[in-house]
Amino acid sequence: MKTHLDYGQTGLELDLSGLNATVLTPRFLEGLPDEAAAFTAAVRQPVAGRPLRELIHARERVAVVIPDGTRPLPSDRLLPWLFAELGHVPRGQFTILIGTGTHRANTPAELDAMLSPAVARNYRVVNHVAADPSTLLPAGRSALGYEVQLARDYVTADRRIILGFIEPHFMAGFSGGYKAVFPGIASLDAIMHYHAADVIGDPRSTWGELEDNPTQRHVRAGGSLLPVDFCINVTLNTRRQITRYFCGETLAAHRAGCAFAKATAMTACRQEFPVVVTTNSGYPLDQNLYQTVKGMAAATRIVSRGGLIVTAARCNDGFPAHGNFRQMIEASHSPQDLMNRIMTPGFSMLDQWQCQHLAMVLLKARVALYSELPDEAVRRAYLTPIRNVRAAIDEELQRLGRDAPIAILPEGPLTIPYLE
Repeated sequence: MKTHLDYGQTGLELDLSGLNATVLTPRFLEGLPDEAAAFTAAVRQPVAGRPLRELIHARERVAVVIPDGTRPLPSDRLLPWLFAELGHVPRGQFTILIGTGTHRANTPAELDAMLSPAVARNYRVVNHVAADPSTLLPAGRSALGYEVQLARDYVTADRRIILGFIEPHFMAGFSGGYKAVFPGIASLDAIMHYHAADVIGDPRSTWGELEDNPTQRHVRAGGSLLPVDFCINVTLNTRRQITRYFCGETLAAHRAGCAFAKATAMTACRQEFPVVVTTNSGYPLDQNLYQTVKGMAAATRIVSRGGLIVTAARCNDGFPAHGNFRQMIEASHSPQDLMNRIMTPGFSMLDQWQCQHLAMVLLKARVALYSELPDEAVRRAYLTPIRNVRAAIDEELQRLGRDAPIAILPEGPLTIPYLE
């Protein structure tokens, strides 16, 4: 028996022979037979609200917000269909905003791949820079008590269209919806409020929780400060094929998409496992260790306390080099020390939220990592570097016994297990 682990763009084969293994995957859905035709139908018959092309007039300036290159949204297909549907609007009226949040800007080569060269080179494209005041304008005051600035081109637009894909999210419950705006194109100080330690540490800020989720509350409060005219959300299968569209008024479309994602991507388990093998869903999600925390967090839901999480994630872009993720880790002596620093009253630093989640994982379980990172870098992140996933499993079974149960999450956080 073998299973295919999502890793980079090629994947890894894992031999399961002789293992007491349970493979956990989302319910596989075939891609839509005609994605383009289904797109047209979805934007003309939205979940709620008016059809898209009735909302946008030819002379209006339109901001189109999409996720950055760490997300697998098939923008290279969606954007040409969007612009065809709005063919009455001149090309120069559109600005495509890349919702980087606090991530680095996408390179021209990455934009070609993300958007298609035809779109990337013929439309105005702006990488969001959360820390640059000159690119931001006030959007209003969040209902949760702080001022929010958003990307200048978004604030000054006449019409706003947001795109995203829906999957369970380890803090916000689900991705998609207003997350395109907040934190996607928000100011750094506002993002720091959204990612505050008490918000992230709340047990309701977790996978699959939507309506009573403190993190999602920040997303909606900040994202809705300015009107969003149309939301285009999709669900995807592991082949990056679109399985459903959820379009129209943002909250209504997002709620419908989240209900669908919960039914197809979340898997019940009757027991915890002493060994859990996970990934970060392959490219583009496993390009760095920062993002790979999500795959570890998914495994933490079903791993026994003190158990082992074996993670396969390419991490070819390092920790990454930008941001404070690596700096915070290397300045701490242990996961507990890292957590103590983050929870210190008044402490605030970019990327503390991902460090907090990493510490939460490591305070429950040990983590072994198969990646392209140097061994010493892996050890500095309190992880154990490995050269072979099956060998790491076998070594652990020598201690536990050959029949110890093992869970496999070959698609990482595209499958979210939970205990019944």
